[in-house]
Amino acid sequence: MDAREDVGTNPSTEPSIGELIARRYSRRGTLAGLFASAVGAGLTAGADPAQAAGPSSLTFREIERSYDETHHIPDGYELQVLLRWGDAVVPGAPAFDPHNMTAAAQATQFGYNNDYVDFQPLPQGSHASDRGLLVVNHEYTNTELMFAGVGIGRAAALKSTMAQAEVEVAAHGLTVAEIRQTGGTWSVVADSKFNRRITGTTPMTIVGPAAGHPLMRTNADPTGTTVLGTLANCAGGNTPWGTILTAEENFNAYFGGDLGNAPHADMYKRYGVAKDSLYSWSRHFDRFNVEKEPNEPYRFGWIVEFDPYDPASVPVKRTALGRFKHEGCTHAVAKDGRVAIYMGDDERFNYVYKFVTAGAWKPQDRAANRDLLNEGTLYVAQLTDDGKLAWLPLVHGQGPLTEANGFATQADVVIFARKAADLLKATPMDRPEDVEANPVNGRVYVILTNNTARKPEQVDRANPRANNAHGHIIELTNKDGDHAALEGTWSLFLAAGKPGVDPGSRYHRATSDSGWLSCPDNCAFDSKGRIMIATDGAPTAAGVADGLYLADTDGIGKALTKLLFQAPTGAEVCGPVVTPDDRTLFLAVQHPGEDKGSVFENPSTRWPDFKVDMPPRPAVVVITRKDGGVIGS
Repeated sequence: MDAREDVGTNPSTEPSIGELIARRYSRRGTLAGLFASAVGAGLTAGADPAQAAGPSSLTFREIERSYDETHHIPDGYELQVLLRWGDAVVPGAPAFDPHNMTAAAQATQFGYNNDYVDFQPLPQGSHASDRGLLVVNHEYTNTELMFAGVGIGRAAALKSTMAQAEVEVAAHGLTVAEIRQTGGTWSVVADSKFNRRITGTTPMTIVGPAAGHPLMRTNADPTGTTVLGTLANCAGGNTPWGTILTAEENFNAYFGGDLGNAPHADMYKRYGVAKDSLYSWSRHFDRFNVEKEPNEPYRFGWIVEFDPYDPASVPVKRTALGRFKHEGCTHAVAKDGRVAIYMGDDERFNYVYKFVTAGAWKPQDRAANRDLLNEGTLYVAQLTDDGKLAWLPLVHGQGPLTEANGFATQADVVIFARKAADLLKATPMDRPEDVEANPVNGRVYVILTNNTARKPEQVDRANPRANNAHGHIIELTNKDGDHAALEGTWSLFLAAGKPGVDPGSRYHRATSDSGWLSCPDNCAFDSKGRIMIATDGAPTAAGVADGLYLADTDGIGKALTKLLFQAPTGAEVCGPVVTPDDRTLFLAVQHPGEDKGSVFENPSTRWPDFKVDMPPRPAVVVITRKDGGVIGS
């Protein structure tokens, strides 16, 4: 696991999700209720696949496990590398030269470590599947794989020069590129007016409750309403009105300096801001040095909204949605037209959130929805051992969220959302990453990657993993299927790990030896409501390559996961998304070659180019069936 994902601390003593699963499993008679929607699926702790047919609606022949320097896909499928780190995006961008990089060039080229991927059809509002805008997050940089001579591992990041650090800043953010399918081949429209790079220095507006708060003000921005750039953009989402929501996750990694005189030192600790940065930036740029700009960390950790159809639009940090290590930001429309936004806080023992807008979405008036995310209520999830779900409001003046506890206004609540959730006794989760609403069955899927800090005293027969190295996925069902509801139920979709080897793993009984998974990270759904699960961390946790797994979410094939794609060595898989016709799959392959001892000069893989003068390059790939059929068939 990336060290930057586990440096904060949570003092909560509330029962963790591991304890709740254990209690619920151990209750007599509740096991059947927990899996009531999957009775026909035959969920088991890992029975012999030969014992059950386990039919699935996914009929592709899954690949066999392997772990080497390249990717793998099933027979009958083909893969195209669409966009790689350094490829031209903005018209006029120079050709990529890894030996002579500049920040100016990188700001016009595809960024590094692609994570979330979105496909927005063109023309806007259509369901086109052969032309659209590809929107991609660039989460972080691997200094040791980007530059020659900086050394091995993450210590190399601390040695980067100012010029190299400027390239790194430019390699963060997002890419927007118009893409088109012609004769079965996808390509970037090089001269498109939509093509755009958003970087770590792109001006953005701060809006919502925290705008102008004293902690949001800096020497460069005494009003507390503008900020340069977005960082650590992991998973994301979109809105019904066609804008993009990008999530700022491990922002703490970029800040350093003496914390002795910093305000709210306890909150620095709670969010993982430490003296020792994971990058050199605090040596080169004042805004990342907390001794010089102690408030700059408060300006990150937000959800950022921007319009990909308007290349001149200014991105907006929507502070009403709370500040934490966001991963994932998916929407669902409530029965009364209000919009719910689901979010995860990706760190051990942190929380799942939901924001519900005050106003309703107006489908025929896109402009009216522009600031819909400025007003509404932020909630945090509380799961109890009897399978009940409650959404607790994070509202100033309600319950413990008062001035006596450090919350003078709603701005304090959203800036210190973790502290507010602690006081409300929300349920500590096992690294909640993506949280996605299934558009077909209406349930919400919480991806919990792992939690190796679970204590031995939490172990029992039903959940015997004191060290949850493999993670699990939970289904949330809101009351009456309404995403604005404040109560509901929860159940376990699957528990990862190798059946028969890793205690507590649970899948469909027909899961093959290639179909089990470890460390689920992102998920998405096709038009039939079938889930796509991308993994991150399986090589370390399970000794297998990260990959993409598909499964039904209902019926007799529920939770029967099948392996569709495996990544090259060192890489994680993320950002799966399909076109509206389900016939094209876009997938991000992040940090190929991120193995111990792997460096620019001698990487563990040179994927995807495999040229001696090219380092490994994170890339977005396109996967299709050779016969043009639906992905998964």
